[in-house]
Amino acid sequence: MTYNAKKLIKNAYRITKDRGITCLRIRIPGGELNVKHFDNIKEIAEKYGSGNVHITARQGLEVPGIPMEKIDEVNKLLAPLIRDMEKKIGVNIQDEEAGYPSAGTRNICACIGNQVCPYSFFDTKELTYKIEKAIYPNDYHLKVAISGCPNDCIKAHLQDVGILGMVEPVYDFSRCIACPVCVDVCHQRATGALSMINYSIERDTKRCIGCGECILECPNKAWNWGNTYFQVVILGRGGKLNPRLARPFLSWVDEDTVIKVLKNIYDYIDKYIDRSLPKELLGYIVDRTGYQTFKEEVLKDVELGEKARVARYMDLGGYYFDRNHALMEE
Repeated sequence: MTYNAKKLIKNAYRITKDRGITCLRIRIPGGELNVKHFDNIKEIAEKYGSGNVHITARQGLEVPGIPMEKIDEVNKLLAPLIRDMEKKIGVNIQDEEAGYPSAGTRNICACIGNQVCPYSFFDTKELTYKIEKAIYPNDYHLKVAISGCPNDCIKAHLQDVGILGMVEPVYDFSRCIACPVCVDVCHQRATGALSMINYSIERDTKRCIGCGECILECPNKAWNWGNTYFQVVILGRGGKLNPRLARPFLSWVDEDTVIKVLKNIYDYIDKYIDRSLPKELLGYIVDRTGYQTFKEEVLKDVELGEKARVARYMDLGGYYFDRNHALMEE
């Protein structure tokens, strides 16, 4: 049979090694799915697929072994999941029985957040849904991940855009007993932002990453939860050409800034992407245009708060085959 590969991929189906056979990608924003949809997925896998479901690294599900001529039938079975997971978020899906309208912007990953984890500062699912509403559907290839704290259990540093929760610790000198637990834990587990001077704790705001370890470990509650902020890291990626970890771009910014910056990133991609390629990762576009151009475009019309910090420049490193593998012993 003949098929339109671009249309197939846009509809969230994969091109597989078996002719005429595809694999369905199920979008699960934030990695949380109501168990009632397990029945839909089970029916799709057993009736049309291989009977198996693959759990992806991006917290989605893939159903392999689906004949391409059955895609329309599969999409109808997928409709309740799309209706529940997308309409409740506010995403505009014009025809829920036609499957996903786009697959370029990958499933937004998120850690479990403060609903479960004591280290998380905010509801990661709530932010996931706000971002999903702002950026989906979209054909541009972008990977976004959200971590409730700087521990980064979700591996946000491997994404095009990673968002990590930060908390501003508030110090109550009247409760401090100068024990130096917070100072020790900051030096052992974090960045060494705390120091004891004249039996009082001082915080270096330039070194503090808002991890909250001082708050969690203080035996006398001298540190308390302040406002929640976010760090945005960018340009992380795997791949063959130049893998690298994401670099810090913004810190101590609020939720509205995060969403506005993400929207601006799509405008930047639309303006500078190499349209001769099937797809181009954000990092490679920034490699071409330079960080300063990216920063100017992405921060356009963004009002940063007084605590916000922006990277002045960015070391777009990683490793390259010729440079790094030449050092390998034979």
